[in-house]
Amino acid sequence: MKLTAFYQMGQTIVPNLLIQHYPKIGMEHEEFVLWIQLYARYHKGEAFPDLKEVAQDLEMDIQVVYQLLNQLITKQLISIQAKRSDYGQLNDELSFELMYQKLEQLASQLDQKATQSNQSMQMSQLYRTFEEEFGRPLSSIEFQRIKQWLQEDHYAIELVELALKEAILNQVYNLNYIDRILLAWEKKNIRTKEQVEAAQKDRQRSLLQQQTRTEKSEQELPKVTLHNWLEGE
Repeated sequence: MKLTAFYQMGQTIVPNLLIQHYPKIGMEHEEFVLWIQLYARYHKGEAFPDLKEVAQDLEMDIQVVYQLLNQLITKQLISIQAKRSDYGQLNDELSFELMYQKLEQLASQLDQKATQSNQSMQMSQLYRTFEEEFGRPLSSIEFQRIKQWLQEDHYAIELVELALKEAILNQVYNLNYIDRILLAWEKKNIRTKEQVEAAQKDRQRSLLQQQTRTEKSEQELPKVTLHNWLEGE
């Protein structure tokens, strides 16, 4: 077959998500092969392909093709709908909408699983950071306390890391002190790293202004010569 003829036969775009994960939506290998065949023919303009031709192309018995199609319908991976033509005649037509819905659900599940896995890795790293900074293993109570900050109080991991850093800078190595830092930030509605940094800059600016005012006030005080009462008149 010449390359030109190859391209003239057309191409079928199949989602990579389906190719990689079709077993996760309950699809068997032979069902997947049939689904691809029907999908390709549908996009070539065959609303309901001739199943005998499909069986010949797949080198399957026609009864096997019927059985696989019924399995796809039962598993809600494909459906057959009656559509009325321009002449008022009802014709069967394949619909792949159910598959699109399942792929959307699968994508959401995979994203959620990836997020949970990433969070688990970040939590493990957070525990190790605490142990490195404290110079000792954490107790079971301390593990539970940190877990509570993340899962019940819903503090971001980076916020807990910043609170730990603040405690270490003040040479305080216990969770109660870190808890007070987190509560203080919560009262000020500080929930992110950027908000912590902004609050620290505001605090430094305020301290600098206060120091400047103090120095200026001291410079404006009148100079008074003190009398030494120990010297004779």
